[in-house]
Amino acid sequence: MVSMTRNQWTISVTLLASLCSIALGKLTPAQVKSLPPAATRPINFTKDVKPILEASCVKCHGRGRAKGGFRLDTRETLLEGGDSGAAVVAGKSEESYLIELVSGLDAENVMPKKGSRLKPEQISLLRGWIDQGMTWDSDVSFAKAAPRNLTPRRPELPKARPGLVHPIDVLLRPYLETNKIALPQPVDDRIYARRVYLDAIGMLPTPKELAVFEADTKPDKRERLMRQLLADNRRYAEHWLTFWNDLLRNDYRGTGYIDGGRKQISTWLFSALAKNLAYDQFVAQLINPTEENEGFVKGIVWRGAVNASQVPEIQAAQNISQVFLGVNLKCASCHDSFINDWTLADAYGMASIYAANPLEMFECDKPTGKTAKVKFLYPELGDISSNTPKAERQKRLAEILTQRGNGRLTRTIVNRIWAKFMGRGLVEPVDDMEQSAWHSDLLDWLAEDLADHGYDLKRTIYLITTSRAYAMPAVSLDEQRRTDYVFTGPAVRRLTAEQFRDALGTFTGVRFETPATQFDFSSPLSVDAPLLKAGLAKWIWSDPGAAQNARPQTIYLRKVFTVAEVPEEAFVVAACDNSYTLYVNGNRVLSGKDHKQPNFADIRAHLQKGENLLAVAAVNQTPDNKPLPADAPPHETDANPAGFFFYARIRPAGKVLDFGSDASWRWAEEKQEELGGAEMAPWHLDKKFAETMSVALIHGDVRASMVSADPLTTALGRPNREQVNTSRPSAATTLQALELTNGDTLNKLLRRGAEKVLAEKPASSQALVQELYHKALGRDPTRTEMQLAEGYLGTPIKNEGVEDLLWAMVMLPEFQLIY
Repeated sequence: MVSMTRNQWTISVTLLASLCSIALGKLTPAQVKSLPPAATRPINFTKDVKPILEASCVKCHGRGRAKGGFRLDTRETLLEGGDSGAAVVAGKSEESYLIELVSGLDAENVMPKKGSRLKPEQISLLRGWIDQGMTWDSDVSFAKAAPRNLTPRRPELPKARPGLVHPIDVLLRPYLETNKIALPQPVDDRIYARRVYLDAIGMLPTPKELAVFEADTKPDKRERLMRQLLADNRRYAEHWLTFWNDLLRNDYRGTGYIDGGRKQISTWLFSALAKNLAYDQFVAQLINPTEENEGFVKGIVWRGAVNASQVPEIQAAQNISQVFLGVNLKCASCHDSFINDWTLADAYGMASIYAANPLEMFECDKPTGKTAKVKFLYPELGDISSNTPKAERQKRLAEILTQRGNGRLTRTIVNRIWAKFMGRGLVEPVDDMEQSAWHSDLLDWLAEDLADHGYDLKRTIYLITTSRAYAMPAVSLDEQRRTDYVFTGPAVRRLTAEQFRDALGTFTGVRFETPATQFDFSSPLSVDAPLLKAGLAKWIWSDPGAAQNARPQTIYLRKVFTVAEVPEEAFVVAACDNSYTLYVNGNRVLSGKDHKQPNFADIRAHLQKGENLLAVAAVNQTPDNKPLPADAPPHETDANPAGFFFYARIRPAGKVLDFGSDASWRWAEEKQEELGGAEMAPWHLDKKFAETMSVALIHGDVRASMVSADPLTTALGRPNREQVNTSRPSAATTLQALELTNGDTLNKLLRRGAEKVLAEKPASSQALVQELYHKALGRDPTRTEMQLAEGYLGTPIKNEGVEDLLWAMVMLPEFQLIY
């Protein structure tokens, strides 16, 4: 053993004692002397201490967090200490471990670990507070606050007054009076109609619709207009598809769709909106989905290396919480959130509901070695067992979210709808429903009314849009954004990208030809498929037993029909087991190889006055869907079902000349055999035929919400929907300015619009200007506007002049804004 000198031994003992004193929270005299001196003046907890704790300690040790087992919720939990023992000794700051940590005596163990260190004067205040006995105001707590807007509450409506009976207005009256705001006169009929058409169905009123409304003298005209608009299931669904596509990350192309890492829910979503599916059922079906609508919770499987906070299970937790509960879990998906009270364990608890196997938690993309426990964000509403299969957990989550006792679900959606119509939510931001509403009674009443009436969102829309509050004159967005916000009326809002493009369609007559994906318009268009009901069309083939077995062959079918004039509308729908090619007057117009999916074509351009010939080459292949070799005779084992189904919708001048495939069709010189209706086995294509017919009916009249984004709608703010989008930017951008002034998409659209306008051969330039102003703005042009517009058009009217006038009108704020 190596011997020490007396001096070395003394130094070693001193060092060891110093280390021990640090570990035990007892400082040496030298260390105590190095501390900032304790403040000697009386310390006020709320004024002096609370700000320090909030800024530097609560993020890790309050609001439900307890790093190192230490909580600052109350004076009692502070005195309890944590895993390292007592944190403070009342009356003895020099013996308090808390003071040692914040003073940084040990450079490897200083608090707070992140952010700015405490200043000497702040440490002096903490020392003085501890030395003076640690008084703590009874109304102060750093514990996790009880959730806001969670429990249902039914406010009592104030008494109505003469002329003010609408429940929203009755609730708002005391608020307006308190803020010394006189209820202004409602906007006039033209402004109201334009506002409500755009808000309810996303389209401008036609001149005829506006004229009828303005001429109506009955006092309930606005209520009747709203009922009429909400009953238009097709246009309602087309418009609200934009709102829900943004919220549910649903689109028609983009990241994940090509390689199978993402799945559309478009068909389901449109049908749910067209049927006005009750909101609780709507949510339940998205949370516990079938194959048809599972795309929302499946999320996006990103390519390559992905941050742990973006795996599909975490996406499901983030998206469900944000969309349906107004909770932002994005920060908490990576680490305990610094902007709210949600923790990493909360995010992973929700994600575990959708996990096939237990999830290991990752903090800032680093594994923690801890396994997440399945849990719902608000245990007050119910729990979910981790011992149940994934399918049962999803079912249980749907039950918890949609139960009558969950007031957050209803508050979140009525707040979103209010914000959509008014430009600002009752709670702001709309994705932070832990904030207080500027009018909690109004929020709570609307939420309860929604639940009381079967979760009917159309009713909520009707209530808001028929109120005096909605009909108040619009105010500027800047006023709406003030931190000391007071409601004085709805905000002036920009048209969304889709509303702008649809308004252009109304104005110019130029819409989209076909939707980007398969939609079922049969319900909103009331397509019962008369051919299916009345038996106007049948499956046909040359063999009466073809529905069971027919030999592989090609048969040639023909049908002659006569029209007195070229019809205004003419389209055909067809399907064949296995394939077909259809000709009209010698022109190939349609073909198909999938007998499970009918196809349609517009044949108007191929028809002629008088006699017209339809010809079809229909093919039945071998059971393995291979064509029979030309030199091989058919064998009995090659027989399989065969059939051709066809329907033509021919409408000249309001007449109905529809017909379908039946026994009158010729095969060579023989009549065809009728096999049965569209619903017959083995095809069962009645629903598919109705869907295809409905798409054919809207051909050329497709809304912007149903097609992929183009450069114009992208510039106007349509998002790519890789993330949840609950609002769109309202400020104009340089990209928008460039696209509106020099963009090729808008230029081509206006050029086509000008061609369509001139094709209608306007009576005069003055009549044309009058018509365009009524279509775009719903009013007559002023004398000055008429003179300028006629100058644009020229004499005679030129195509370039019409195009210039169209461009000038769509650039008007009056066209682009909702007042």
